[in-house]
Amino acid sequence: MDANDSAVEKLPENLYEETKRIHPRSVKGTFRNIKWGIITVMFAFWQIGPFLRWQRGEGAPDQAILVDMAGRRAYFFFIEIWPQEVYYLTGLLLIAGLTLFLMSSLAGRVWCGFLCFQTGYTDLFMLVERVVVGDRGKRIALDRRPWDADKLARKLVIWTIWALISLDCGLGFVLYFGDVYTMLPEIFTGDAGAGVYTFLTIVGGGCFLMAGWMREQLCIYMCPYARFQSAMLDEHSMVVAYEEWRGEPRGAARKNQSFEGRGHCIDCRACVVACPTGVDIRMGSQMACIGCALCIDACNQMMDRYNLPRGLISYDSQVALDGRAAGQAVKTKFVRFRTIIYTVSIVLIAGMMIYGLSSRSTLEVNILHERSPLYVQLGSGDFRNGYTYKVLNMDRQERHLDLHAEGIEGAQIDVVGETVADGKATFTSDGDSVGTFRIYVTAPENAIKSHATPFTFVLKDLENGTTVRSTATFMGPDK
Repeated sequence: MDANDSAVEKLPENLYEETKRIHPRSVKGTFRNIKWGIITVMFAFWQIGPFLRWQRGEGAPDQAILVDMAGRRAYFFFIEIWPQEVYYLTGLLLIAGLTLFLMSSLAGRVWCGFLCFQTGYTDLFMLVERVVVGDRGKRIALDRRPWDADKLARKLVIWTIWALISLDCGLGFVLYFGDVYTMLPEIFTGDAGAGVYTFLTIVGGGCFLMAGWMREQLCIYMCPYARFQSAMLDEHSMVVAYEEWRGEPRGAARKNQSFEGRGHCIDCRACVVACPTGVDIRMGSQMACIGCALCIDACNQMMDRYNLPRGLISYDSQVALDGRAAGQAVKTKFVRFRTIIYTVSIVLIAGMMIYGLSSRSTLEVNILHERSPLYVQLGSGDFRNGYTYKVLNMDRQERHLDLHAEGIEGAQIDVVGETVADGKATFTSDGDSVGTFRIYVTAPENAIKSHATPFTFVLKDLENGTTVRSTATFMGPDK
């Protein structure tokens, strides 16, 4: 047996530590209250949103926030988005991403700790555990106990409440995709479509699995933000940090003991047992820290008990922390190059979107030239081209339209099934719809000078005078 074989034999059987379930202890304090307040507002809007009404006129849905898949339309109060305007979704995603970067630059992982749905539902699920079983010690004892009738009953109660919360989460999602007063009865009577039940299962089941079982594992191992968030931070970003200069050397202490010549940290581990991801913040900034600041509340409670100043764990920038360690007052700079860039980018994108929405036309045209044949020569010698002419009428009212061609002398238009006089066609476009029309353009032989002759379709609204000019090509023989 050589040295390599001996080294292999000495390796442990399990190279990876088994994941241990974390049971955070409940704490009270400023940051805990802020978290509950944000969760309440966020979840209230999530659930109430589909029930909000907004009158848009006869024949239009009155649900304020709606993604109408059947009607291929999205509504957000007074804003209506059509399929061809999907670029607004791109703008929203850019704004969301840049806002996340800005928030991280200013306040670290404030999104993860206070605004993320995963964090919110995990807090809600843990509240259920505390109500049914008790705080940290009782939950640990229950999990370690062999299965018996009491343990099974308590677990069933917890899982049932989790399932109801998850169902409510799934409903909160799918109800944004249809009229709530129609969909809700259909869901509970079994009359909803397969797609509705599929997404209800995916979203609700995902909530049950991630908030009930995966919890911090999702934040640490699955969420991509945890991997690149350090690139968003600098020395002026607000983070949760342990003030080592004040806390060390740490050690156990009695309540009325003097802290002369020692640190204020009493090594009680209150910050560790309050952390939902099991982080010991005294070891420095870590990827697993989600910035919820519950360790601050836990530590402040202990500082109050020992009549010590609060803030042994603080939510501040690194420059401010270093300044206090050196006995200096250093201010955090919130206005920095990166925060300016993020803010300006957000304002520019939002401004372009607002301008686009406020100035967009409610009458649009799309033209498709017939491919085969490209042109036909009639017995008179004239040439004729065929087009599919689509009119997008975003108004709720029908429009009476006039269409003619410019750029080819003597060109005549013929709209199949519509009135034509003096080279112009008159027809009606239904409100809030896309009308498709078959059009033929006939041009004299002497007016066609090349294989491809550009010309313009001119569409005019006879009521308000709105005009849409669209460039097209008239095909003919090579000359």
